Amino acid sequence: MFSAITICDVNKRSFPNYNMDKLVKLNTQTAGRDKIARLLQYMSRFLWHRLQQNHKSGVENLKHLEFQLSTFRKLLRLGRCADILYSALPLLQYEDPTVRVTMVMSKICNSLFLLADHILWLGRADLCNVNTTKWSQISNKAWLYSITMNIIRDLYELNRIIKKNKNSIIPKSGIQCNNDLKILVFNLCIVLNSHREVVIDTVKNACDFFIPFTSLGYTKLSPGTIGLLGVISSIAGLLVLIDPAVKLIPS
Repeated sequence: MFSAITICDVNKRSFPNYNMDKLVKLNTQTAGRDKIARLLQYMSRFLWHRLQQNHKSGVENLKHLEFQLSTFRKLLRLGRCADILYSALPLLQYEDPTVRVTMVMSKICNSLFLLADHILWLGRADLCNVNTTKWSQISNKAWLYSITMNIIRDLYELNRIIKKNKNSIIPKSGIQCNNDLKILVFNLCIVLNSHREVVIDTVKNACDFFIPFTSLGYTKLSPGTIGLLGVISSIAGLLVLIDPAVKLIPS
């Protein structure tokens, strides 16, 4: 009986409809639709920049698609600034001071980012006159501060993991040659594989960091590079929604 149940379960998981169910479930969530639209938005940016470099047609169509997806996402997030700010309240009681401070600050900055984003949407919808340059700067600065707090938290979590598993990471003979260095990297990968939630969150925030950083003029990354970073971070965000087990908590 146990074998029959196991086989049925495997068959269910291998059946294409199982993956389709996941996709449908993802699409029914507002956060899921936002992440899918975000993936398409940054993929459009990456593609139009590549077409532009190769002097091919279709650039304006993809730029228009990117703009429409960006506007759609702003509409989806309307009112989320209050939700994010409210979600910071339980974190005030979190016992770890580093996680508490970084996460609360991240939530506050993210809420300000979304508030500025809402104002930009009102301008795009022609509901009022908005200084888009000014509010884009405010939005990007708040987003950058929020991501910075997240990265500090990620580095803190990685440091804790490495310290806790120091004996299993560093070779017993120490690091004396290239072979020992390879062993160290291999051991580190094994340890981090058991903490995929931290790795995924770090990759996501590291990629996201350069998007507002470039928009504010601190770096001069190409639209194609920004598009690729956005695609990677969007995939990381989708992984968390598809499999909550890889979500870093609290977040």
